[in-house]
Amino acid sequence: MVDKVLTANRLGDGIAVWLNAAGEWSESLQEALVARHAEAVATIEEIGRKSYADNEVVDVNVVDVQEVNGILRPLRLRERIRAEGPTIEYAAGYTAADAEFIAA
Repeated sequence: MVDKVLTANRLGDGIAVWLNAAGEWSESLQEALVARHAEAVATIEEIGRKSYADNEVVDVNVVDVQEVNGILRPLRLRERIRAEGPTIEYAAGYTAADAEFIAA
């Protein structure tokens, strides 16, 4: 079986997050809880369903990862982009949205 992690997007700001061993959503793939057997996958899927129902996250998915030299790397390109960030550089002077605007 291929190793798997649970990913989603945080509802408040859309940031990609991964479920960690504490049952919390982390912005770092490297902190993700790795499911290595079917029972573990079923458990993280259930946590994802509850987090979705509790309006914490959306777009919950189990994704395949490979661990090489202690570093997790998603197998699909889409998930690598979500884990590593944009594939383009931001324009000079770009700033992220104001936190107060996002919370509104």
